[in-house]
Amino acid sequence: MFNKLLFFSGFAMLAACTNHSDMKAKSHAWPDAKAPVAEIKPFQRTIHDDTVTDNYYWMIDYFKKGADSTKVVDYLKAENEYLDTMMIGTKKFREDLYTEMKARIKEKDESVPVFNNGYFYYTRTDDGKEYYKYCRKKGHLNAKEEVLLDVDEAAKGKAYYDIGEFSISEDNKLMAYGVDEVSRREYVIHVKNLETGEIYKDAIPRTEGSAVWANDNKTLFYTSKNPETLLSEKIKRHMLGTDAGNDVTVYEEMDKSNYIGVWKSKNNKYIFIESQATMSSEYRMIVAANSTAAFKVFQPRMKNVLYSVTPLADKFLIKTNWKAKNFRLMECGLTNTDSTSWKEVIPNRADVLLEGIDEFKDFIALSERKNGLTQIRIQNLNDGKEDALDFGEPAYAAFPGPNPDYTSSTLRYTYTSLTTPSSVIDYNMVTKEKKIMKQAKVVGGYTATDYVTERIYATAKDGTKIPISLVYKKGFEKIGNAPLLLYGYGSYGNSIDAYFGSSRLSLLNRGFVFAIAHIRGGQEMGRQWYEDGKLMKKMNTFTDFIDCAEFLVKEKYTSKEHLYAEGGSAGGLLMGAVVNLAPDLWHGVVASVPFVDVVNTMLDESIPLTTNEFDEWGNPKNKDAYFYMKSYAPYENVEKKNYPNMLVTTGLHDSQVQYFEPAKWVAKLRATKTDNNKLFLHTNMAFGHGGASGRFDYLKDVALKYAFILSLEGVEK
Repeated sequence: MFNKLLFFSGFAMLAACTNHSDMKAKSHAWPDAKAPVAEIKPFQRTIHDDTVTDNYYWMIDYFKKGADSTKVVDYLKAENEYLDTMMIGTKKFREDLYTEMKARIKEKDESVPVFNNGYFYYTRTDDGKEYYKYCRKKGHLNAKEEVLLDVDEAAKGKAYYDIGEFSISEDNKLMAYGVDEVSRREYVIHVKNLETGEIYKDAIPRTEGSAVWANDNKTLFYTSKNPETLLSEKIKRHMLGTDAGNDVTVYEEMDKSNYIGVWKSKNNKYIFIESQATMSSEYRMIVAANSTAAFKVFQPRMKNVLYSVTPLADKFLIKTNWKAKNFRLMECGLTNTDSTSWKEVIPNRADVLLEGIDEFKDFIALSERKNGLTQIRIQNLNDGKEDALDFGEPAYAAFPGPNPDYTSSTLRYTYTSLTTPSSVIDYNMVTKEKKIMKQAKVVGGYTATDYVTERIYATAKDGTKIPISLVYKKGFEKIGNAPLLLYGYGSYGNSIDAYFGSSRLSLLNRGFVFAIAHIRGGQEMGRQWYEDGKLMKKMNTFTDFIDCAEFLVKEKYTSKEHLYAEGGSAGGLLMGAVVNLAPDLWHGVVASVPFVDVVNTMLDESIPLTTNEFDEWGNPKNKDAYFYMKSYAPYENVEKKNYPNMLVTTGLHDSQVQYFEPAKWVAKLRATKTDNNKLFLHTNMAFGHGGASGRFDYLKDVALKYAFILSLEGVEK
């Protein structure tokens, strides 16, 4: 249930108000329109001797093709029409915001070329085009360009078009790629002959979207999905020129709580199958030159043990949490790979989380996290010497990649912060020299020194220090009346780092502070940070966010009258929980594709991803897990009380958090809440979890969110 912001006079208008700390947001003139009323059809759920009446359970029927599927669509359309009516006064403002944000993006652009197996690969975009062209040049950058795939051309006439991953055969003659035209994350894999331009008849349906070439240049391995649950449940082998219906299953995952995938090592020697649940993993492998070999287990899965494998020339490196809370690095030989032969290379450290490894012939680059911040450390495999990269800002994000060339001595990484646009940097691991290959351009001008970023800490109710990263325009004063948007996620161990977003300037330039609460449930402060925000400790995620908000009010970054919150997917669960727990703390809340019907979803194993997530939320068939989950689930806890202004978004084809969760939630809120604050539901009838597929279209959704927040703040231009 996983989860895409010039300067206008509105900023001057807000700045004029900064001398009045008790100033409330200026009222927007909202039309007097009647909100839709969803039909009530009581459905009783009984489990653990607990009976709950769900008046809107019928909304699940669209994809089940039941009798109420038409009623579902009619209701979603009615909500869209209500939103359009209520926000008619912002139509011009939304168009202006979209134009403003789009104008900051360099339309004709090109990625930094990446060298792999004799070719430089890159993407380029053209003026006015939503998509891109995938290209390469042989040997050097002055060579003739080959357009491998023109996505702009392929996407013509399609409401949604997404390419999964590209995979080039060892002889550089064939390309496999996945296509999703529905937005349900079900990809059809196609194969193109790069010499003739022919797209083969081989079309492999219902996949995760990527394929791996064996070294024979004719065999593909891919992940096949269950058409009902959309779970990745089989790894199959496909021979070019054969019917995909006859593809051989080389591995079937029997544990429905595990995700599976297949990938090839950077040194091209091995093909791995990975099976991973929240708390355990298992790898299988073959030599890539022997495509029909049986996959051998690297180390059988162990309860509560995660591991990953990185092949080097003479050994395997293993990153694992086996007897190591923050993970440690181990190694073993190429033949005996079970855990009895593992030897420790880097021990577990209480203050450092080991996140990943990028391998090269003579070096490894370790991605680590300390004090909530990412760091990259380089080790020379020949002499054992190491050095760490320095980034020099209080809040930032830095991560390696892409680095497909195993023989290279250059590490490519991306760096960004709340004030620094995304920058691609090459680091020579021999000479220690850095070279900025490209920094994303903000068209129309942008000066980083016009903005200020901070890293501060709120104290949670249990005494834990919670990091907050924030940014605002220079000249901001902490006197308690500036509008502030607080973003949060806090699930799956996903760390939300401080990153730059050019669209966000549309808020900052109008006087907003933007803040990220690095709450428990993420992994910013180490593995324990994650474990303290999941399962029976999930409530910490929500109270941390509230504590961060109250701290920002106390420190006069903002006030309740000017405080806004945003989260999406599992972060939408966060939004649903905090409006139940502290409804008077927020002036407005944006919940995007929110996972709010936690209990019902986790009870229904036919819903995509449910079984994969028992180790994250718990299995409600277990009595203790059920009642704990029920205690915080937003849909279960809607009460007769005042709620803040809210904008809720969803997508009809969402396969991660399906449309009926936010739809049911909004319907129940409408029927229950006691205030006259605004409550809007926007359903994108053509898209899914990630929204629009084009590089500009998604800005229309951002413009809607911003217009909603800014209108609540009294800013209308």
